[in-house]
Amino acid sequence: MMTRILAKGYLWLLLALLYSPILIIMIFSFTEAKVLGNWTGFSTKLYSSLFTGGMHHSLTSAIWNTFAIAMLAATASTALGSIAAIGIFNLRTRMRQVMNFANTIPMMNSDIITGVSLFLLFVSFGISQGFTTVVLAHITFCTPYVVLSVMPRLKKMNQNVYEAALDLGATPFQALRKVILPEIFPGMISGFILAFTLSIDDFAVTIFTIGNEGLETLSTYIYADARKGGLTPELRPLSTLIFVTVLVLLIVINKRAERARKGK
Repeated sequence: MMTRILAKGYLWLLLALLYSPILIIMIFSFTEAKVLGNWTGFSTKLYSSLFTGGMHHSLTSAIWNTFAIAMLAATASTALGSIAAIGIFNLRTRMRQVMNFANTIPMMNSDIITGVSLFLLFVSFGISQGFTTVVLAHITFCTPYVVLSVMPRLKKMNQNVYEAALDLGATPFQALRKVILPEIFPGMISGFILAFTLSIDDFAVTIFTIGNEGLETLSTYIYADARKGGLTPELRPLSTLIFVTVLVLLIVINKRAERARKGK
């Protein structure tokens, strides 16, 4: 009995430590106070500033850059990761194990090492750093996660269906489009969402590949803003909206996966 109480107490303490900072940001996003922790009354003015152009121009630019980079990186990494997963899955057993191990290394590797490596790569090839290099860097570290998301769907797929499509006269491309892609589509969606959130969240890789031409993303903007001694108040409602959006997406994905399991 005591062990169960202690286990539940430890779990709730851990959840409180993880989510209390987010809860504080959400609460103080409904007040006009410029300093976090100073409650000046309930207000939605900070939220209205997000949609009426009341924010600083640099923050608006950073938000657009962040979501543009995330969308491009997630789309490209989903395409590349899905193709790579199909290729890896069709390799021989030993070679497949080698490639799966190689795919795991970038995910286990420290972000700062990845950032420095990509920075040195771009410098050695004489590529000027900016929007393009950030997108390429994000594609690089997001693609392995897509492979990891798609691979389980390939393992669950009935291989006889693909072979039957070929026997019935379908070309390999037609079989890929009409048989394999519908089977792995849920994994592709999960990989896309994961890549999108990873791209939005990234700082270490971005700071090394963003260059010095004035390009800013949300993470670099927050870092520079914090170094000045404070945070722009509009960041509180923006963080709240991003958190709620990601939470809703996770709930939808889990509900869809649960219905798919029950359907089988």
